Amino acid sequence: MPVRPIRLFGDPVLRAPSAAIDVVDDGIRALVRDLLDSVEPAGRAGVAAPQIGVGLRAFSYNIDGDIGYVLNPVLVEVSGEPQPVGEGCLSVPGLWHDAIRYPWAKVVGTDLDGNEVVLEGEGLLAQALQHETDHLDGKLYLDRLPADTRRQAMREIRESSWF
Repeated sequence: MPVRPIRLFGDPVLRAPSAAIDVVDDGIRALVRDLLDSVEPAGRAGVAAPQIGVGLRAFSYNIDGDIGYVLNPVLVEVSGEPQPVGEGCLSVPGLWHDAIRYPWAKVVGTDLDGNEVVLEGEGLLAQALQHETDHLDGKLYLDRLPADTRRQAMREIRESSWF
């Protein structure tokens, strides 16, 4: 499957909560292939289904060459003191700001066969787990920015060539 185009800020699919996946069929298997293909290019830590225009609870990840996916992920635990961490988003290209994230996170979901998938860790993995589950809840990293930084980011978006 091809790398799917990424939906950009302003697309309503990015702001709508994603629906749970109830049945794994050929369409869901194709979605997973597309998510895996779409996260593979260099510089991509994760791609959520809404970012490729699909309002379902699924995301792929690419952390230090470890590529995978999870269906119906739920952020079940975070720990540590929330701190500002440099972050960007494929759906908001060209911007990089400090978002408030926990240093450790744990997501639980399933794979295509219904087996439990548990992803947990710190650093970039923790950040990606929080970022991608936010996408599935209709949130962007911009929502995690302090008010003054968010205003700056919105100004940058309005001035960008892609908006």
